[in-house]
Formats: sequence, structure tokens, C-alpha cells
Amino acid sequence: MALKKFEPLKPYLNKDLLECGVDEAGRGCLAGSVFAAAVILPKNFDNSLLNDSKQLTDKQRRELRPIIEQNALAYSVCEVTNIEIDKINILQASILAMNRAVKKLKIKPEFLLIDGNRFHTDTTIPFKTIIKGDSKFMSIAAASILAKTYRDDAMIKLAQQYPTYNWQKNKGYPTKEHRLAIKEFGTTPLHRLSFNLLEERSLFDYDNISNT
Repeated sequence: MALKKFEPLKPYLNKDLLECGVDEAGRGCLAGSVFAAAVILPKNFDNSLLNDSKQLTDKQRRELRPIIEQNALAYSVCEVTNIEIDKINILQASILAMNRAVKKLKIKPEFLLIDGNRFHTDTTIPFKTIIKGDSKFMSIAAASILAKTYRDDAMIKLAQQYPTYNWQKNKGYPTKEHRLAIKEFGTTPLHRLSFNLLEERSLFDYDNISNT
């Protein structure tokens, strides 16, 4: 079977503007915060390994993270907690996390490249939403890697407080093991109570992912 080929990532959309890629991680989880990252890369940044975080192994993401942080003109990572998610819903929480990340940047960008198709902001910075943008633009791919690795680190740390749920492995995603633990031991203060925590999902195999 032929290997799947990926189109090379584009370095920018607007050559003459200071662009910032923005992405989130953890929307589909049952527990923990949703994280978002904002990254401004130099126009000439290049790395052959850089790709959508979902297409990379954990080792590759860990290798890329310091490269991104050291080479970025500016970057930031922010979170929105499960408590906030339950109050405003996961879509709005994801958008809030992305806005927090943008506002935390030490350099104000002139244009935002947003992964996905939904975004709004109270800043004056123009933006463009791009479906699967993390597989199209370097800055969004870089943001996806930071958001993913920072969130994974947070869940691994939290797993020490709640070892029953095996978050160090499933990162809070709705695996069968995670759902069975909720059914047997109940919820923690970190679970998203607005989610259907016990529903079995047959259309997607969460036991084999930890990337979105």
C-alpha cells in the first residue's frame, strides 16, 4: 500500500504581514482543560519534520517543541479549565483559549491564521479560519504541537493525583478504559460534567489516539 503523501506546509498566507498561527488541543476530552497556542514564526523558518501534530508521534512532537520555542519570534500557550468549559460550552471555551493565547503574545501580530472554521475575537486583529490549517501552514502546525504537548504534560501531571483514570496514557480522551473508570469510581473535580461521560462512541476509536 502506498504511503500517504502530505503537501508541503506553506510558510505564510500574507508575505507582508506579521502572521500568527493559532490552534487548540483537547476539545474531545472528558477531563481537563482545553489548551491553545499562538505562534509567530520567522518568514524563513523551515523544518522538514514540522507537520500537523496529529500526524506526528509523541517523540517527534517533543523534538519539535524546543525548536519551535527557540526559533519563534513569539509564542504563548493558554488554557480554559473544565469548569469554564461547563459554563460556556467547549466551542466557546476553545475560542476563548485561542484568544487568551493571542493576547498573551509579547509581539502583537498583524494577522491571525486560525485552525478550524469558527472563531471570533474582541481584538482588532484581522483573521482567517482555515479548515485543517494545521496541515497547511507552518505557524498553525507549530501552534498545534505546542498546544498538544503542553496539554499532554498537564494531564500526565494530573494523573498522579487521580491514577485510577490512567490519564498519563489516555490524556483524558474517552477511551473505553476511561469511561469504565468513571462508571466504577465516579467523576473527579477535573471532569467535564457537561459532556456525556458514559456514552460509548462507535464511530471513532479513541483507544488508538491521543493527538487531537
